[in-house]
Amino acid sequence: MDSQQSDHLSKRWIHIRRILERSGPFCSPGFSASPDNLEFIMKTCKILVIGAGGLGCELLKDLAYLGFRDIHVIDMDTIDLSNLNRQFLFRRKDIGSSKAECAAEFINKRVPGCNVQPHFSKIQDFDETFYRQFHIIVCGLDSVVARRWINGMVLSLLNFEDDGSVDQASVVPIIDGGTEGFKGNARVILPGITACIECNLDLYPPQVTYPLCTIATTPRLPEHCIEYVKVIQWEKENPFGVSLDGDDPQHLSWVYEKAQDRANQFHIIGLTYRLVQGVLKNIIPAVASTNAVIASVCATEVFKIATACYESLNNYMVFNDVEGIYTYNFEAERKQDCLACSNVPRPVTIDDPTAMTLENLISFLCESAEFQMKNPGLTANINGKNKTLYMSTVKSIEERTRSNLTLSLVELGLVDGQELMVADQTTPNTIIIKLKFAVQEVEMN
Repeated sequence: MDSQQSDHLSKRWIHIRRILERSGPFCSPGFSASPDNLEFIMKTCKILVIGAGGLGCELLKDLAYLGFRDIHVIDMDTIDLSNLNRQFLFRRKDIGSSKAECAAEFINKRVPGCNVQPHFSKIQDFDETFYRQFHIIVCGLDSVVARRWINGMVLSLLNFEDDGSVDQASVVPIIDGGTEGFKGNARVILPGITACIECNLDLYPPQVTYPLCTIATTPRLPEHCIEYVKVIQWEKENPFGVSLDGDDPQHLSWVYEKAQDRANQFHIIGLTYRLVQGVLKNIIPAVASTNAVIASVCATEVFKIATACYESLNNYMVFNDVEGIYTYNFEAERKQDCLACSNVPRPVTIDDPTAMTLENLISFLCESAEFQMKNPGLTANINGKNKTLYMSTVKSIEERTRSNLTLSLVELGLVDGQELMVADQTTPNTIIIKLKFAVQEVEMN
């Protein structure tokens, strides 16, 4: 490297060096001013960005310009035309290509020395070994399910000392950002130490979902009929030989007709063409300026945690620029009986176990604000034997356990204080719930 290049690099990072190479009144107590801090960012620190959409593009740009060079990005989506108005790393020629791969290529060309490695896949495709290699994970997701899954994954990485405290070396912080229109939020999660995603699940707007067992066997709403056609009938009949497209009038008309037939079969009213559009597309508005603000906050928190130069956010920030600009910080508290980060089974009160069926219980787990599950599978230890009560994700097991859906909890042999093991797509780990009968079951004659 000649002197001219060296001088250019020195000037390029001068503002970062001013932060990392001298102390100040707002520095974290553990901060040690040194050139080694920038060295760590550039040569050692490994960052994982989940999502390469509106937030993800901003995050990759911000992190690269802060000096981070070893960055991985995961995204399972491809680029479509509607992305180009705010996801600035993509061009028209990229339509149909992987978001992760195009974003990585753009950043690597634009920022010399940066090495962004793309992963065109789902987060569920990787195991603990993959996630354990990163110093910090930063999320730019539009899915609560994906947030909950990665939250469960980093919690499973934790190791504990003999006194039950968390081994700090096993903590992989999560910086999570989210936007919806002109509103956004950013939060810092230290797994096992501060509130996790599940601790404050009610902070996220509820995403309407319907249990597969309900839409397949006992639909009650017009939305159930639409979901049945979308999830089951389209895949089975595949009328146009392609994936379902919520923007294609032909696809919408076909779904509407089939859903109307099912609604008529179960005497359900209220199904409209507009409702079909709403259920299929589930559009969340996106504003480029909001993405930029939230991504900058998240990238700043990554920088602060990686270098300890300032205290990190404690631990939740709300942003709103509908009328002017408003921000508010507060500390989200850990929930002592959290499904994910506590070892305490979550109690579920059952008013009448002789009247509540297994299907009712599954619907409750999906529809209640505290659980918000998607498609739970339930297993219990009954009389010393593990028994699968219901599981829809494996066809052979679903067929074998379908008859259990109409049985009451008492008929299934479940008792007061019974612990159920629940598997769901919202977490990589099995969670445990504990049944609490408000009315004790009567003896069966």
